[in-house]
Amino acid sequence: MIAPPPSGPVPCARETALSLLDDMLRIRRMEEKCAELYGAGKIRGFLHLYIGEEAVATGAIHALEAEDNVVATYREHAHALLCGVGMDAIMAEMYGKREGCSRGRGGSMHLFDARARLYGGNAIVGGGLPLATGLALADRMQGIARVNACFFGEGAMAEGAFHEAVNLAALWQLPVLFCCENNLYAMGTALARSEAQTDLCAKAASYRLPTLSVDGMDVVAVHEGTCEAAAHVRAGKGPFFVEFRTYRFRAHSMFDAELYRDKREVEAWKTRGPIHTFSARLKQQGMLTEEQFLALDRGAGEEVARAVAFAEAGTWEPVEDLARDVHTPVVMP
Repeated sequence: MIAPPPSGPVPCARETALSLLDDMLRIRRMEEKCAELYGAGKIRGFLHLYIGEEAVATGAIHALEAEDNVVATYREHAHALLCGVGMDAIMAEMYGKREGCSRGRGGSMHLFDARARLYGGNAIVGGGLPLATGLALADRMQGIARVNACFFGEGAMAEGAFHEAVNLAALWQLPVLFCCENNLYAMGTALARSEAQTDLCAKAASYRLPTLSVDGMDVVAVHEGTCEAAAHVRAGKGPFFVEFRTYRFRAHSMFDAELYRDKREVEAWKTRGPIHTFSARLKQQGMLTEEQFLALDRGAGEEVARAVAFAEAGTWEPVEDLARDVHTPVVMP
């Protein structure tokens, strides 16, 4: 049973609300362009789109601080953008150009920028969980009060890495914010077909973590829930687990034939789309006009166009540099 679309007054200042809307539009337009470029052969390899899930990255990352660390999955374009990685560097990375944030070597699944405190993009399901726990342990040892936010899908909760990372984080009371983006399908496998315990908060709570489940299609609910969880972690009270109940409108990846879910289900979830439901609420409150919405959307489109032009003008890595950073000889004394 799909819940009704998010509705009701938006309980935040107009400036904050418009910033949330603007970032969701930036993500949506960037992702749509990536799909187009993939079809044109400009972007190659794997490509996993975030269309439909924009409220999660937007609401959650707006609740973090600039010095917080973020670890993500292979569906991480939105997280990179909102962490402060420039859209031009993201797009150049998609193209495989040297001007990309990973010098063109990572592509879509391996966006990384230490200056933006984005520690991947990880192609391995659950692979970011131990990294986040390790970052949190390093912060604890250095006396740094910082949130280490780790985003992962519900499929990762069937991996051993989840249990190991959460167990150590709880045992040592490390500052990790576990952010589960539950879009109901781990690749093409429904949650009930892969995990005996489908109550994800109950699974996390078994490690004595405080938990919270929020509507991941409602950017306000995401923001408020993440603020609560991040405050707990930042206060030195140990890790926190948040489940964001969301849904991707596109296939798992551009290679996915999407034969595992009913098209009627997808269309029903689209009625809960985070952008149009949030903008409708703002209009109803008098916080947004259609002209202002179109201006924000136009600005997002122009940013995407600039990023594509930057990537098109980028340079390929010389063949003679292909072995760079792959193997470094060790000279024994």
